[in-house]
Amino acid sequence: MDQHLGEYLGVEADWSLDGDPGDTIEVISPHTGHPIARVVASRPADVDAAVAAARAAIDQGPWPRLDPAERIAVVRRLADLYAQRRGEMAQLISAEMGAPISFAQRAQVGLPVMMMPAFCDLAEAYPWREARPGFFGSDVHIRKEPVGVVAAVVPWNMPQFLIIAKLVPALLAGCAVVLKPAPESPLDALLLADMLKEVGLPDGVVTVVPGDAGVGAHLVGHPGVDKVSFTGSSSAGRAVAAAAAANLTKVSLELGGKSAAIVLDEADPETVAAGVCSASLSNSGQICNALTRILVPAAREQEFVEALAARMTALVVGDPADPATELGPLVSRRQQQRVRDYIDLGRREGARLACGGSDVPDGLDTGWYVPPTLFTSANNSMRIAREEIFGPVLTVIGYRDEDEAVAIANDSDYGLAGSVWTADADRGVRVAERVQTGTFGVNQGYTMDPFAPFGGIKDSGYGRELGREGLEGYLETKSIAVATAR
Repeated sequence: MDQHLGEYLGVEADWSLDGDPGDTIEVISPHTGHPIARVVASRPADVDAAVAAARAAIDQGPWPRLDPAERIAVVRRLADLYAQRRGEMAQLISAEMGAPISFAQRAQVGLPVMMMPAFCDLAEAYPWREARPGFFGSDVHIRKEPVGVVAAVVPWNMPQFLIIAKLVPALLAGCAVVLKPAPESPLDALLLADMLKEVGLPDGVVTVVPGDAGVGAHLVGHPGVDKVSFTGSSSAGRAVAAAAAANLTKVSLELGGKSAAIVLDEADPETVAAGVCSASLSNSGQICNALTRILVPAAREQEFVEALAARMTALVVGDPADPATELGPLVSRRQQQRVRDYIDLGRREGARLACGGSDVPDGLDTGWYVPPTLFTSANNSMRIAREEIFGPVLTVIGYRDEDEAVAIANDSDYGLAGSVWTADADRGVRVAERVQTGTFGVNQGYTMDPFAPFGGIKDSGYGRELGREGLEGYLETKSIAVATAR
């Protein structure tokens, strides 16, 4: 892949992998509905070869046997190269999955640029070896060793952020990675593969296998894989966990969400509207930790609805390549129809539309667009309040008091994220401690801090990414007891 970006985005550009050509993945522009590239799709035999190469890299290669400082140096070189090519990467992501270019630059690529050096800092401070006295008189040596071959499976919504959150900690730990990107967004993963070659990773340490769900299923159930790190829907996560269980393969799952924003009675409507819209609509609502249930004091519901509706209707919807665009298309026609169906369902359930709806926005006759949509007069039993829509749809629910707000927030199958909005930060922390989620923000949508662990509970999965905990997810702990001389 030595082509320039213009060739990356050329219609039906042929991106060939090593090996014999097979079926292809056609990458479709969410803005125009037309193909922008073709990628050779991996087959089960390609997955087998990738796992075998990773297995050889772990069992005989130098990578897991390097001093951690040597691996850190390689990742720092990658971080430098990545930063140099961040504009190219942002344009690719915007073209293939429809993120506004401003969001692609700021978050889709900006977060990985920030995260890689931060992960290296964590690894430099990490206690890879420890000595402690044993209870029975032996000296005990504790070693942290790589878990082995990692299957990393990522969705299309935040492709580089999710790849880097898995790949870099795994590399720092000394693992080998077989990466399977989503068929909707393989281009950014292949560009990253170019960079990995340039920084000099040993053979087999990272292989990218673009493919469909069948390729992913073959990978996560492969007996040569030591750990599966999966991000996707809760239903797919259950299938991944079942496949991995057959081989007793370790698994971490970052799955769906239906996160609540608890707005306390003293909060400012304009501040809440700005914060919630930024946290939940920047990627057309295609964010796993989006704040999609907005819980407001019933006595002030109309104030908050008006502020939210005004903010949402003012968003610039359009061509993701336009720097002025704030809300782009959904990733596919299938996703557009799914979101429209939920909007129609919400109206049938009795919720009231404060803005938006299922009609195509004015002037956007091509592409997979849905306008930012706000429901009010809703309750937490409605499907629009219980199921993950994954689009630009928010639902306002009124509550009587703080206890009821917390109860509504906790009345969910999911537990990924959430937030509380208040003029009293101490009160906000007390509310946060009562809500059943893995991550939570006070006066902010949950911020992906590379030093803070991220993950969920309940149907939102298990395991953590980011922070020291994310690194430890790719490590095994070995203890060696040494009898002292008598």
